Amino acid sequence: MFLENTINHARQSGWMEVICGSMFSGKTEELIRRLRRAEMAGQQVEIFKPALDVRYSEEDIVSHNRNKIRSTAVNNPQEILLLCSSCDVVGIDEAQFFDDSIVEVANDLANNGIRVVVAGLDMDFRGRPFGPMPALMATAEYVTKVHAICRRTGNLANYSLRTTNGQELVQLGETESYEAVSRKVFFEEMNKEE
Repeated sequence: MFLENTINHARQSGWMEVICGSMFSGKTEELIRRLRRAEMAGQQVEIFKPALDVRYSEEDIVSHNRNKIRSTAVNNPQEILLLCSSCDVVGIDEAQFFDDSIVEVANDLANNGIRVVVAGLDMDFRGRPFGPMPALMATAEYVTKVHAICRRTGNLANYSLRTTNGQELVQLGETESYEAVSRKVFFEEMNKEE
């Protein structure tokens, strides 16, 4: 379980938290939980998501079980810097869809005293590190890896298996296109394709 930072904030800079894992593992749910707690504490919170992610809403961040929180859709990470000058906490969902400049933006925010909470897929549908996520994880003070449950084995699901055709890296979809699976299932499926 993640415990919020209890350091003396008057003498501490900001920090970065990364929530990562496979599809259907509860990343967005955990992001929303942390941001709501910050709002309840009276902190100024700004939330961002990539404009291309319109699966459930063009404006809100929405978890798979339909829990949602207001957000601002942006086309590139630089817009985040322009829109959160007076906030205490910045939330960023689906960070894997941003280019590598999200790493610099997130670190700049943290270096300027802001708590930055980032959520995203750590691996793509091929089981490879996804976009800027490894660099975000490496520079974060806190990394929380969440897991789904593999419906085929009952084990922890660490991989997002694409169940439809297409080799594009970014292919938006939900349960009709992806399945969270265990390591065993993922590599069995990958070996079938070879």
